[in-house]
Amino acid sequence: MEKKYIILTGRRNVGKSSLINRLTGQETAIVSDTAGTTTDPVKKAYEIPGYAPVVFIDTAGIDDKGNLGEKRTAKTREAIPQADIALLVFTDSRFEEEEKLLVSLFRKYTIPFLLVHNKSDRTPLSPRLKEELEKEYRTAVIDFSALQQEQPENIIQAIKALMPSSQPKNLLEGLVSKNDTVLLVTPIDSEAPAGRLILPQVQTLRALLDHHCIGITVQPEELSGLLQTSSVTPRLVITDSQIFGLVAQIVPPHIPLTSFSILMARLKGDFQKFMEGTTHIARLKDGDRILMLESCSHHVSCEDIGRVKIPALLQKQTGRQLNFDFVAGLGAIQRPITDYALIIQCGGCMITPQQLQNRLRPAIEAGIPISNYGMALAWLQGIFQRATALFKQTQ
Repeated sequence: MEKKYIILTGRRNVGKSSLINRLTGQETAIVSDTAGTTTDPVKKAYEIPGYAPVVFIDTAGIDDKGNLGEKRTAKTREAIPQADIALLVFTDSRFEEEEKLLVSLFRKYTIPFLLVHNKSDRTPLSPRLKEELEKEYRTAVIDFSALQQEQPENIIQAIKALMPSSQPKNLLEGLVSKNDTVLLVTPIDSEAPAGRLILPQVQTLRALLDHHCIGITVQPEELSGLLQTSSVTPRLVITDSQIFGLVAQIVPPHIPLTSFSILMARLKGDFQKFMEGTTHIARLKDGDRILMLESCSHHVSCEDIGRVKIPALLQKQTGRQLNFDFVAGLGAIQRPITDYALIIQCGGCMITPQQLQNRLRPAIEAGIPISNYGMALAWLQGIFQRATALFKQTQ
């Protein structure tokens, strides 16, 4: 089950750090009466029994001042789109422009939220304000005191009600049936983690087990021999996107073929927008700027798919002189989104669907085409239609 990210926001000194400590039952965040104690976002993994693994994110006050304060509030704003749920913490029955700004950001990124009035032992929440907020925002408004050893069960229950725990859509949902044989082509190169498979390959194997399918895993060198000697015809072949061209030549055309990355695009992103955006590769012009979004951080090698292979193939296949920007993890995008002719997102295996969708939302709203590593590689290797035909059949 994927983790859910829960962000705590509000002004300085409203008790966000105290609240996160009460929620986790640990001294996770530094607590001080000095406003502005929390600077960069602080994350704490935690398991809510019977619900889901979560990550609480403590943030700097949205009202921080000065040069450093502006940088801290910028970090808070950058963290908001990464959240699945938001807790807006306020005190002294004070709900003004800063709080309304936060709510507008939650709504912009479609993040469900709770309102938590903290330090109720000092100043209880005004019943009138509570009624007004519940009517205006149609969400729970909870009066609480983090420092009075009050149990946070009402907040935990409100979180559960706000976003019920559910099993994520399976990677292979609607694509395979019980007892199907599925062939996985998994090259082991310098980009593969030492002694392990990459996460999409692991998730695909688990999905095969969930569907009671028969999974066969080979490296590219064994693929041809297996297909020639085996009496079993795979229901589906799933490959690493980087070797699409090679695998497509070996696997007979009547056997459906796709990639791990394209499966991830279907699981987490706006699949139709990825499909539409990929075709824009054919319309790139000299001087166009392309943004490559990697959702994890790693050492870059000569075999790096996002920083080396895809850019090289794009320039070779299109014959265009292109400019590239690279952003790792969930780091800030430095240029205006409208500077880009195309954005290519990795599979997103290390982030949640909410994080991936919010990452791409500004581009979609601005009409900037988006693609996915697997789809872009399929297009560049001339097999885009074949690699996506399976999904058109299941729509």
